[in-house]
Amino acid sequence: MSQVRSLNRVILVGRAGKDPEVTVMPNSGQQLAKFSLATNEGYFDKNNNAWKDLPTEWHNIVAWRAVAQKVEKGVGKGDMVLVEGSIRTRKWKDKSGQDRSTTEIQADNIVVLDRRREGGPSAGSSYGGERPRRDSFPEADGGGTPPFAGGPDGEEAGFEEDPF
Repeated sequence: MSQVRSLNRVILVGRAGKDPEVTVMPNSGQQLAKFSLATNEGYFDKNNNAWKDLPTEWHNIVAWRAVAQKVEKGVGKGDMVLVEGSIRTRKWKDKSGQDRSTTEIQADNIVVLDRRREGGPSAGSSYGGERPRRDSFPEADGGGTPPFAGGPDGEEAGFEEDPF
């Protein structure tokens, strides 16, 4: 029998696509932060002597508890961040009974590498100035978006809608 183990580990470096959306779950009191992260890759085309960009990949980042607090205080739209975590796929049925799923990166660690915002702390600093607290998802319209399946410990997550 094989002694091979598996590993679910992700490291991404990219720019935050929007300011994080932060909320506190009503049943558990746990803080949750969500934001999108854009990563870009490319290659050098020797025939044209030019850099060719591949399409941008977008990743849904989810952070809980202390990591969510750090995200709330230090991550803003356009910031270059390093995200370390694991891939999670959630499945649910929408209001019309259709099977749906989403893939997210559950962040274990986030480090701000560079700030795009004016007036922000210098590059390479971790979690600079205070950011305003957000207790709801302003972009969630409730139109067929799934409720959270629960926290990373399987706890009931409440009735907030998934903004992704």
